[in-house]
Amino acid sequence: MAESSPVINLAFTGASGAQYGLRLLQCLVANGCRVNVMISKAAQVVIATETDFRLPGSTPAMAEALAAYAGAEDGQVQVFGREEWFSPPASGSGEKAPLVVCPCSTGTLSALATGASNNLIERAGDVALKERRKLILVLRETPYSEVHLENMLKLTRMGAVIMPASPGFYHNPQSLDDLVDFMVARILDHLDLPQTLVPRWGAKNAD
Repeated sequence: MAESSPVINLAFTGASGAQYGLRLLQCLVANGCRVNVMISKAAQVVIATETDFRLPGSTPAMAEALAAYAGAEDGQVQVFGREEWFSPPASGSGEKAPLVVCPCSTGTLSALATGASNNLIERAGDVALKERRKLILVLRETPYSEVHLENMLKLTRMGAVIMPASPGFYHNPQSLDDLVDFMVARILDHLDLPQTLVPRWGAKNAD
């Protein structure tokens, strides 16, 4: 994989919506990105519960399984454990890359809003904020409590993009995959990456 390829940091946390993150991984790989993946223990449980995809236990085996799932080239997908403090996402002097937390639990939201860095995902978010890098948080929770809303406002003011997993219906979705693709398309837009998953608003009227 070329060193000049765009780098994206992608974190999975324990919120429902593992399908969003897995589909996003496929699209990032298809766009030629190198992807640094971080997966919490809770996220592993959610992935096993919500999908047919099974992650092995070790990080090297996870990387191999995710690469095969996404159709990646050798070295295109890397997986880092919760305490790999020498990984690129852990430091502002590492590779400059946006971070997408997809799905993002409200626990992770709280940790990022308060500056906690108790694991690699939280530290990667802290780095994104302090370095003024793009940070996209794909929340999947309902209803939101006052605490959740306050944390979202706080992070928005810090520069994060809060993107609740709330797919639209104006593209006339025919399947669950269509709903997933709607959200993934919006994430790709915010990463300035091309997408053909969902037509642009007004595109049909322009034809």
